Amino acid sequence: MLVLEGLTKRYKTGDLALDHVDLEVPKGQVLALIGPSGAGKSTLIRCINRLVEPTEGKVVLNGETISRLGSGGLRRARRRMGMIFQEYALVERLSVMENVLSGRLGYVGFWQSWFRRFPPKDIENAYRLLERVGLEQFYDKRADELSGGQRQRVGIARALIQDPELLLVDEPTASLDPKTSRQIMRLIRELCAERGLAAIINIHDVALAQQFVERIVGLRQGKMVYDGPPDGLTPEVLTEIYGEEDWQATRKKGGEERAADAIVEDDERLAGAL
Repeated sequence: MLVLEGLTKRYKTGDLALDHVDLEVPKGQVLALIGPSGAGKSTLIRCINRLVEPTEGKVVLNGETISRLGSGGLRRARRRMGMIFQEYALVERLSVMENVLSGRLGYVGFWQSWFRRFPPKDIENAYRLLERVGLEQFYDKRADELSGGQRQRVGIARALIQDPELLLVDEPTASLDPKTSRQIMRLIRELCAERGLAAIINIHDVALAQQFVERIVGLRQGKMVYDGPPDGLTPEVLTEIYGEEDWQATRKKGGEERAADAIVEDDERLAGAL
């Protein structure tokens, strides 16, 4: 379980990015963070693994207080937190396989990592993960030869090869078309279910969040203003999070997309059974 207690981030400018956030995320739960730009979504994710240092509060992952660890302990703790980035954060000149294996750098020695010599078990696991995310035929392709959706799948495999206890996902669909966005969100949800992984996904697309996660947290100006199920995002709640908008139209669109996606999933299951 991930527990945040009074998590606060104030920058040197005096700007308050997070304001005493309290949150619990149990094992296996997929949670979406929504809110306007500047609400503190990315800051919250980065405070959990201390890519951004919190000003106050506690971060506790499965009983270990991450916010109190020294540099060595933090390096070890970060192995348990897989990070999936909006801009993929791949090494463009390296192959898909090498990018996936880079997720094991925290487990191998310096010279092994320098010469990219990984244990056979890690290589076998990388092949299995590439097959699971649908990229087994691209293992020797350079990262800069891939599409956006393929790059994001490499990023997912790289995070999973760490064997994490928690996934931190920062805008995984921001640069993707609607169909690929749904495929990526479905893949993340399925992988979390298969592995019993908790995940926090920072996402701007409210309809997409409602379609694929079981719990949504709304942030506004660094404060939690909503914590509940997707169907609890009434027009009044969305107005509290984002401000005035035609939320009835947004909810209708999201419902239509969920219905269309359910038809696609049924067709895929039927095709697999034939």
